[in-house]
Amino acid sequence: MIAVRPPAVAGSFYPGTAHQLLADIEGYTTVVTEKHRVLGVLSPHAGYLYSGRVAGALYSRITIPDTVVIIAPNHTGYGVPYSLWPGGPWQTPLGNVETNDEVVEELARSCDILEKDRDAHIGEHAAEVQIPFLQHFNPLVKIVVMTVSSQNVLDLRYIGTSLSRVLQRLAPQALVVASSDMTHYESQADANKKDKIAINEILSLDEDTLYNKVNALGITMCGICPAFIMLVCSKARGAKKAELVRYETSGDITGDYTSVVGYAGIIIR
Repeated sequence: MIAVRPPAVAGSFYPGTAHQLLADIEGYTTVVTEKHRVLGVLSPHAGYLYSGRVAGALYSRITIPDTVVIIAPNHTGYGVPYSLWPGGPWQTPLGNVETNDEVVEELARSCDILEKDRDAHIGEHAAEVQIPFLQHFNPLVKIVVMTVSSQNVLDLRYIGTSLSRVLQRLAPQALVVASSDMTHYESQADANKKDKIAINEILSLDEDTLYNKVNALGITMCGICPAFIMLVCSKARGAKKAELVRYETSGDITGDYTSVVGYAGIIIR
C-alpha cells in the first residue's frame, strides 16, 4: 500500500479547509497576462499570513510545469542528510499531489548521497507550503521533494549537477523550487541590509559567493543549501538571468519592525 503524506501544517501555516485555502490563494495571487517558463525559483515558506503575498506574486508570474522539484531545508532534524521522499502522494486540503516516481528513482540511482527516506519529511513544513500554490496553477502537477540538512559544499554541488542531468533526460521542462526564508528575528533595518546582500548574489547566479557571504556575515537564511543546489542545477540547464519579484518582511504585515523575518521571491531563467 502506498503511503500518503498527510499535511503537517494545514490549519496553522495555511487554512485547513479547501474553501478557505482556495480563497486565501486567490487573494495572494494575481492574473498575469504573460507568464514565464522558468528553471528555478526561490520561494518563502512561512505561514501564508506572513509570506503569502511574496509566494503569491512569485507563482503568479510563472508557468507551473507538470513536474516540480521542491528542495527544502530540514527544520525537524529527523532523517538522513539528503533525503528524497520515496513515493506516494502528498495530501493538502485541495487534494492529493502525486510523486514523480521516475525522477525519484533516477535521482536515487544516479546520485549516491541522496537517499529515499520518509522520516525527514513527516513533520517538515518548508516543502508542504509550496504545494497548494502549485496545485492551484496546475492541478496535474507531480512533485519530487528533497530535504537537506548538511552544508557540505561539494555534496551540494554534486546534487545540483546530478539533478540537472536527470531533469534534462526525464523532465526538461521541470521547475526547481528552493524553499527558503531570509533573515530571521532581526530589526527591519538589519534584515533589509543583510537580505539585500544575499539577494544580489542570487541575482548574480553566484552560489559560491552567496554561500560564503551568508556564512561570513551571519545571514540567517535557512534555505541557503536548497538555494545553492537550485542555482547549480539552473545554470547547468542554461540559466542566464534572475529577477526579484517581491521582497517583504513580517514587519510589513504586523507593523512591528523590531524583530522581523525576511521573505524573497526570485525567478531564475
